[in-house]
Amino acid sequence: MEHSEYLNPGSEPALGNAAEDVIIYPPKYRKPEEKRTNVWLKSATSLLLYLVLGYYIFKSFNMLLLITAIVVFHELGHFFAMKTFRYKDLGIFFIPLLGAYVSGSKREVSQRESAIILLAGPVPGMIIGFLVYYLYHRDPSLEFGGISLYTISISLIFLNLINLLPVYPLDGGQLLNRVFLDESGLISRFFVLLSIALMTWFALFGLGTPIYPLLLFPAMMLFRLFGDNKLNAVEKKIEEEGFNLDLSYNELPDEDYWKIRNILVTDYGPLKDLEPAPPFEFSPKEDKVMAIIESLLHRKLIQDLSWTGKTIVLLAWLFFLASPWLLQMDLEFFRRFGF
Repeated sequence: MEHSEYLNPGSEPALGNAAEDVIIYPPKYRKPEEKRTNVWLKSATSLLLYLVLGYYIFKSFNMLLLITAIVVFHELGHFFAMKTFRYKDLGIFFIPLLGAYVSGSKREVSQRESAIILLAGPVPGMIIGFLVYYLYHRDPSLEFGGISLYTISISLIFLNLINLLPVYPLDGGQLLNRVFLDESGLISRFFVLLSIALMTWFALFGLGTPIYPLLLFPAMMLFRLFGDNKLNAVEKKIEEEGFNLDLSYNELPDEDYWKIRNILVTDYGPLKDLEPAPPFEFSPKEDKVMAIIESLLHRKLIQDLSWTGKTIVLLAWLFFLASPWLLQMDLEFFRRFGF
């Protein structure tokens, strides 16, 4: 009966008794359990920062709470939809002055599930906005928390309507990219670049006066795009070396982890300050190494929407985009923003 021992990180490779030395690779890196529980602490911290900087902008605590409540309700729609479809490592994170997003991971991503998740954020908020707008017309004097129902309804509708626009990374843009485009193809890349250009134009000229904080979104997207290009070159080299990237992180062999890690350390700029293995030592950047390797492993996009299904999604999307006009709402507020 053969027996082998795994090396602890930091030890030298074991030598086999055969003619050639045999390296027995230690287990790949896994996040410590306590780091997973920090997700909600980070969410709370980002929310606090969001509120502090938001108050600096709005100067009205009631209005700040309204906007924050709308954002939270929107993100909870995404969150519970993702939870229903068994996404892992879920968390809600707030970006001061810009909004929030839900993070989560899943090996196999379905077009149908993606459409539901992306629409689960803006659609419920818009429906509630329409109901509040109806109540306002029944009694224009009604208020909630010192804010008129008209302001509440328009805020609900407008903020969620913005998210339905076909601009990446808004919900509408992600819907278009994932359901109707090949999200890893050339057309998708052009669409992302076009979205960056549109957001840059809007931040500088869309409201008549530059809103410089809005430039953060296109800047982050451009930075990520350049990073993806560098990573794509490394991914190509890894595949040329014969590694199978059609795996989940749990399925990735320990040996492949350390060998892919060595390629990253050698060829990927942000990790070039790390030492290649052996010795098999986890660095303080190992969380980042793990995240990069996870991003290299091919996610499976299940094409489970027929043309009929895509047509239904498209019609629902267009309906909610056009709903304020279809319902003949008072659009004076919208016209201030060029709608």
